[in-house]
Amino acid sequence: MESTRILKDKIFLILKGLAMGAANKVPGVSGGVVAFVAGFYEEFIYSLQKVNGTAFKLLINGHFKSFFNYINARFLGLLFLGMIVSYFSISKLLDYLISHYELYVWSVFFGMIIGSIYYLSKDFNDWKTTTYLALAISALVGIGISFLDPATQNDNLFFVFFCGIISVSGMTLPGFSGSFILILLGNYVLLLVDSVNALYNTFAEIIMGDFSFTANIERLRMLKVLAAFTLGSVVGLVTFSHTLSYILKHYKSVTIASIIGFIIGSLGVVWPFKETIYMLNQSGGFLIDSAGEKVIENYYRYLPELNTQTYWAIFFTIIGITIVLTLDLYGQKTRKPHA
Repeated sequence: MESTRILKDKIFLILKGLAMGAANKVPGVSGGVVAFVAGFYEEFIYSLQKVNGTAFKLLINGHFKSFFNYINARFLGLLFLGMIVSYFSISKLLDYLISHYELYVWSVFFGMIIGSIYYLSKDFNDWKTTTYLALAISALVGIGISFLDPATQNDNLFFVFFCGIISVSGMTLPGFSGSFILILLGNYVLLLVDSVNALYNTFAEIIMGDFSFTANIERLRMLKVLAAFTLGSVVGLVTFSHTLSYILKHYKSVTIASIIGFIIGSLGVVWPFKETIYMLNQSGGFLIDSAGEKVIENYYRYLPELNTQTYWAIFFTIIGITIVLTLDLYGQKTRKPHA
């Protein structure tokens, strides 16, 4: 019975990682929201905080079991396994769904954001001047970010490293979409599409015994870009986690109010009723990425008319709210001690 429960917990951890990875890939949606609603956000942050000098001393001195237990490696390992798998599976599916059913996909995400706001605020009772102020400021910041114009693509490795640091904000700070920040920085396609596809193709070729990529200058450049981005993400993840764990410990009410504000601000990004604005090349045609998809530049948001399509969008919004409420129920069960 105990072994079955452990196996079940491992599977659910991987599924949580899959959900976080998929959420981080979608502009306007934050993987941190998934962690918060599913009830493992604080464990995630405090586990990352354990990646510190003490952990490295244990590792260097060969105390591998102590190192494993100290950083809560089983929890982090299974979670990140799910995220990695997500980038090569679920996120691909999301790309397809957004391309073919954009309105309904955004409606689901919009509903999930609404559900997340309800989830976070329903048990929060420490409303006072400071928390109201934190809520207002973070909401305004979130709304302001959603209306910024994107920059142009930049593959300078130092800038890519910086992008990696910034992009993990979506995992550590719920409501703050790392992928949307990458769009504003101009590097969303480069870092979350082209470089990931380059890595995927490289692995596929290696499995087939084909090492011709070593002579492919463009492929090697993309792999260097991905390496710099990954290194920046690791540095950002550890740095943000240490900062957030301190803030959660000493200013928990203000932090939660700020998180609610950021999530409210992100509603503007995931508003379902919008027309996609694509980047154009110098000749006036659509700019196409390596996956053959048109490159998104921004969105034009509008108020919908009441018609069948709008009713379906409302239905999928309700589906999104239901998903979050279901995660909330599951989170309540997992937070209860086992008998």
